Amino acid sequence: MADIRIILAAAGLGRRYQAAGGAGNKLEQTIEGAPLFVKALDNALASGLPVQVVTRPEYVNLHAFCQGRQVPVTKVDSTGLGQSIAAGVAASRDADGWLILLADMPAVPSAIIRQVADALSCHDAARPRVKGKPGHPVGFGAKAREGLLALAGDDGAKALLATFKPHFIECNDSGVATDIDLPLR
Repeated sequence: MADIRIILAAAGLGRRYQAAGGAGNKLEQTIEGAPLFVKALDNALASGLPVQVVTRPEYVNLHAFCQGRQVPVTKVDSTGLGQSIAAGVAASRDADGWLILLADMPAVPSAIIRQVADALSCHDAARPRVKGKPGHPVGFGAKAREGLLALAGDDGAKALLATFKPHFIECNDSGVATDIDLPLR
């Protein structure tokens, strides 16, 4: 069985959230009775796959949530999603593949996470799609390791998707394409 790891990217600065009047760390705002980050982390853990969280050194509350769930944390002063992904892959370099999951997407079902991981057994990349819109997580197999390690900037792994054409998993769950960028009211 392949060793597929989830990289939960939680090192953003939340600029759109702040610009819209949000206070504090957007990943700590409450949704359905729990912090946004905890919802995303718990969905990732429910998949049964190992999770590697990448977050900022100053996000101590996120570190505590991870410690309470015995989830490893990579701390990085990230300048963009690409750097966060590269840090997460470097921390789990020996894996056979990685699923890039964004911590501001609290409604990605664990079953979809698992389907994307399973698709990496026959595809170099995979991701869900709902009503024609690509979603998350985005999965990459071992062939993408060096490309993932070289990422920088704020475009995440978009450039790698040109090289590793993803296999799309059609689904009806809008949670795979819904992120929380603005304050919840």
